Amino acid sequence: MSAVLEIIDAGLAVSVQDRGRTGYRNIGVPVSGALDPVLMAAANALVGNASEAAVLEVGLSGPSLKALSGTVRVGLSGEMGAQLVNTRGQVLKVASWQTATLFPGDVLRIGGVSHGVGYVALSGGVQVAEQLGSRSTYLRAAIGGVQGRAPGVGDRLQCDAVRGDPWLEFRARAPWQHDTGPIRVILGPQEDYFTHEAVANFLSRPYAVTRDMDRMGLRLDGEKLAHNEKGAEIVSDGVAPGTIQVPANGQPIVLMADCQTSGGYPKIATVIRADLPRLAHVRPGDALHFVAVSHTEAAAALRGQVQRLAEWVGTIQSFRPPGVIDEAALYGANLICGVVRGDEWNLHGVNLQSGAPHG
Repeated sequence: MSAVLEIIDAGLAVSVQDRGRTGYRNIGVPVSGALDPVLMAAANALVGNASEAAVLEVGLSGPSLKALSGTVRVGLSGEMGAQLVNTRGQVLKVASWQTATLFPGDVLRIGGVSHGVGYVALSGGVQVAEQLGSRSTYLRAAIGGVQGRAPGVGDRLQCDAVRGDPWLEFRARAPWQHDTGPIRVILGPQEDYFTHEAVANFLSRPYAVTRDMDRMGLRLDGEKLAHNEKGAEIVSDGVAPGTIQVPANGQPIVLMADCQTSGGYPKIATVIRADLPRLAHVRPGDALHFVAVSHTEAAAALRGQVQRLAEWVGTIQSFRPPGVIDEAALYGANLICGVVRGDEWNLHGVNLQSGAPHG
């Protein structure tokens, strides 16, 4: 059974994203997909979806969603909250890392993200049309999303209606926490285009995130990374999310989900997959430190992240929101056996009408 939500406020920097569009880089189509696939998986887990179901990614402020038909469960991940305005005019606070259920006529107003990106999962996933095997939005080529663009006021999003008890909500025991410390990288593949001093500076000096940042990449500012006699250009070859290019000005560029598929700047290093989601949460002025690791260490870090996420998902518990009566628990508890009227029993449990003890 399907359900429909209407966008009544589009928010800012909101897009439909999923696992990304793989298998088409050879014809110049970027992967796109969620900047933080771990938080995407967390939001989906809250509503019972597959980890890669399409979600709404929120970069600045979230949308307002009105349920038109069906009952919809919404899950939030990231540093943002929301307000649920129901048809009785009540305004209920909805924290992140939990769900809220919308009945027809209810409105969910999702606030701004205080840090990084956040995700809004809908029961059954956001069911826009797939293009090249993905629902992810790539705005530069008008691929995916809502007819190739971000959701706008008046757009209607289809998802699945809630199955099971619509009065039951879900929340995690604690917010997901990414690893901390330096961003781990694997050096190369054009490490040999840089002086030994440049490589040492890259791994020992801080680099500040500039305002020149979007889903395509982050420009950093710090100690200039000098190229050696091989120069600052190469024959264009493949790049991927996490690639760190260094143009002639010596300032690194970290490529992100919407990055191009090839480039002609030497690549000093690549961010490992386990740490790339962390870069979705940086802000201008943040300082990044890098540390080199081996392929073996990178693979172990990813396995550890997968294990930690599985453990986090295992902490998700159901609960009844304030004001919702748990009828199953109420009927299952034999509170006062056989009582019909409150004046039948005295304080000692003796029936004043029959003289029989309570039991």
